[in-house]
Amino acid sequence: MDNPPITIAIRTKKLGVLMQSARLSTNKSIDDCAEALGITTQELESYERGEASPSLPELEALAFHLKIPLDYFWGREIINFTQNEPKVYERDRLMRLRSRVIGASLRQARLEAGLTTLELASNVGISEEQMNSYELGEQSIPLPDLEVLVNSVNRTIKDFQDSRGPIGKWIKQQRALQHFDDLSPELQDFISRPINRPYLEIAQRLSEMSVEKLRAVAEGLLDITL
Repeated sequence: MDNPPITIAIRTKKLGVLMQSARLSTNKSIDDCAEALGITTQELESYERGEASPSLPELEALAFHLKIPLDYFWGREIINFTQNEPKVYERDRLMRLRSRVIGASLRQARLEAGLTTLELASNVGISEEQMNSYELGEQSIPLPDLEVLVNSVNRTIKDFQDSRGPIGKWIKQQRALQHFDDLSPELQDFISRPINRPYLEIAQRLSEMSVEKLRAVAEGLLDITL
């Protein structure tokens, strides 16, 4: 990372374009999306202009509201509409909780990387006080800043994405659907047939076995065929 401030500035602009494109492509108004995120229309407009950046929880909430895959915001043009309405969730409480979880996870990653708050803060060009505020979950971390921070502690942004709450469950479902769509028609047809479920369950159990157990199974099958 040669110049973090420039990296963050470019990412902020790109993120704004992606957010606006996603909103317009799903026919949502800026007022509607701002309400879903619990921010003002002026704040959302500043995000879309690339003048400021959303936090990861805000981006997760936007994807949830627009019903698009979260991965879209990392440059993957895979907007996939769904007819299922997402369940209602407590937006404000969830946002606060997510900020605290991200902050705690970042602190743990920093400690494991052997960095001080001052050392990590310098990678983004913020004060140590601001870094402490992020780790305590007192402030939301702008996504471009978070991306630089997680890279500094040898983690990926997916390590910090929601995986347990209602939005996290929805994100998993969206990715599962995308992975299914990526399969060949033959595999899709095989997986979709209820009669083939035992074969899928066997494959799942085999994938969880150690190398030694798999070798023993293979040897047993070989003995049967001889």
